[in-house]
Amino acid sequence: MSKAFPVTAIMCLLFAATASAEGDPDILVRLDMLDGGRTARGSLRAAMKLTMAKGWKTYWRQPGEAGIPPSFDWRGSRNVADITISWPTPVVFELAGLQSIGYKEQLVLPIEVTPARPGLPVRLRGQIDIGVCDEVCVPASLSFDHEIDADAPPDPSIEAALARQPRPARAAGVRAASCRVSPLDDGIRLEARIDMPSAGGREIVVIEPGNPMLWASGTEARRKGRMLVAATEILSNDEGPISLDRSEIRFTVLGERYAVDIRGCRPG
Repeated sequence: MSKAFPVTAIMCLLFAATASAEGDPDILVRLDMLDGGRTARGSLRAAMKLTMAKGWKTYWRQPGEAGIPPSFDWRGSRNVADITISWPTPVVFELAGLQSIGYKEQLVLPIEVTPARPGLPVRLRGQIDIGVCDEVCVPASLSFDHEIDADAPPDPSIEAALARQPRPARAAGVRAASCRVSPLDDGIRLEARIDMPSAGGREIVVIEPGNPMLWASGTEARRKGRMLVAATEILSNDEGPISLDRSEIRFTVLGERYAVDIRGCRPG
């Protein structure tokens, strides 16, 4: 694999250029805010519900080779100390001969909010930028302004989305994960060896470097008994030096039966 301008960025530019001709984002996707009440920890539960036109889809936090990564702006929010997003397990699509990862027609995205001052109202206000795609992709900017109802009952759609998250490594029977790195002229080659039972059928491994200045190219995965071996190239967005922290690397294994979330790897 050789270094090139990220395919995702190229596709975004092409899709943005066709957006006005191919579709109106106000018609293609709608954002609704949901309330889920208090958690056992005292934080507040909410969710973004994205409803897309028939046949259209949007992207996971790591959109794959051809997709627009979502971004969030929470700067208008009030009484917020921390926000945690829980991503349901995505599916893999083929788009223009390239692989993308996301959700079709509807996404309920749970949000857990820790108030800065417990007991006082919490307001979520800001904007989410996403891509919605069918034969083409249209960038969409969706604004929200919502005061969370702390006394709301649990929302079944939020609970269902939380239940659809990838399994934690331990629950999925992961015994160990190791990473071997080697230098390249333009980046780092990473080979991960994950000791785990099969998640079913063809397993796709998504690798996130954990550093926003780094990105991983397409991953090649193969299985040797219990050992799942995945290799990728880690490249820099600004062509600067690459500093890779193994403890920050995140692996998501997407199998036909279930998905697995693995955090960090030891040298190996």
